[in-house]
Order: sequence, then structure tokens, then C-alpha cells
Amino acid sequence: MDTSRRDFLMTAGGIAIAGGVLGSTLSAQAADAPAAAVEHKLPELPYAYDALEPYIDAQTMTLHHDKHHAGYVKNLNAAEAALEKARAANDFALVQHWSKQVAFNGAGVSLHNLFWTIMAPNGKGGGGQPAGKLLEKITQDFGSFDAFKAQFSAAAASVEAAGWAALHYRKEDGRLLVLQIENHQKLTPWGVTPLLVLDVWEHAYYLKYQNKRPDYITAWWNVVNWEQVQANLEAAAK
Repeated sequence: MDTSRRDFLMTAGGIAIAGGVLGSTLSAQAADAPAAAVEHKLPELPYAYDALEPYIDAQTMTLHHDKHHAGYVKNLNAAEAALEKARAANDFALVQHWSKQVAFNGAGVSLHNLFWTIMAPNGKGGGGQPAGKLLEKITQDFGSFDAFKAQFSAAAASVEAAGWAALHYRKEDGRLLVLQIENHQKLTPWGVTPLLVLDVWEHAYYLKYQNKRPDYITAWWNVVNWEQVQANLEAAAK
């Protein structure tokens, strides 16, 4: 064997061995020390608790954010910590339970994080109608803003028990869709991005509107932050 071929084989073999050792080392590190779960935190409201009066009252906002949303954050952290502990112990007897908890509470956290941002005080970013590209897109996909609003309101009013109504963007064909969400995680398909959501769990409106969900929905349109919805659409369409 000539010198150049011998040197090449030795070099290639060294790289292969080194790569194998490095790969094994990284695999061992990954197995021994997985990344710790991120601690989810309750975001602050982007406005005062009474900022959406008279459409959404301060007491409801306080309880909704500080108790219900905070509860989903706490339970999500607990569920992810339990799964981390289960992996360390290689004990997955309760994996179905904790997986459901992650889905329910994780979706609850995400939807509420979005919900607060798509509202603003009436006359200070909230209410009115969308404009520009968002209005053009709504008109293209629903026929008119009024047709969209009627469908969204009907979807929100008819959610069975607890849940949400949501305007989604489906990237596959670039369409806007109005969908219902039962609880926080049911009925909405994969492949869509929520742009605008309305919480119709009773804790979102019962103190002020009692069992009159349609009245709450009508009032809510006065605080929709269309500028933020437009930004959400632009981000989802990229």
C-alpha cells in the first residue's frame, strides 16, 4: 500500500472513530442530562383590570387572569415536571394522565396568552372594524366583514359547554377559518394558527352576563384589537 493511501485510510479511520466516540459521548450526555422543562409564567395584562369596562368588568378580569389563567400555568408546570420525573424513573404508568394534563393546561395557557392581547380598551385600539389587508382577507374568504362576524358570533354562542371560538389561518391554502374549540384543546385541527380567540367558558362572563352568552359576545366586539389580529395574520402567513 502506498503512503498516500495508507495516510488517507488512517485519517479517515481516525475521523470515523472520533466521530463515533463524539457521537456516543453526545448521546450519553443527552440521555444522562436532558434539558430541564421551561417554567411557564403568568404574563401581565397589557392594560388595567378595569380597562375594558363596561364591556368586560374589572372583577371578571381579575378572577379570570389571576385565578383561572394562573391555575392553568401552575398545572402545566406540574404536569411537565411529573413527566420529567417519570422519564428519570423510567416509570410511565401515569403517562396518559399527565399527557392529557399537558394538552389541556398547555392549550389553556396559550389561548389565554393570545386572548389578552387581541383586546384593547374601546376607542384606544379596541372596537370598530378591521382595515387594510385583514379586511381584504376577511372579505375574500367570508364574503364580507358582516358575514364573518355573524359566523364567528354563532360559533361562539353554540360551543357546547366550555370552550372558545377562534379565527384561524390555514397555511396550506392560505384561508381564514372560523372554528370552535371545546375545553381548550378539542375540535381544532392540526395545521392552523389562531389569530383571534374568544373565551366562552362561563368564568369569562358569568359575573356580568349570567347565562346570557350572546350578550357577552355582542359586547366583546367593542374591545377587539384589530391591529393585533392583523399582526397575527402577517406572522402566520410568513
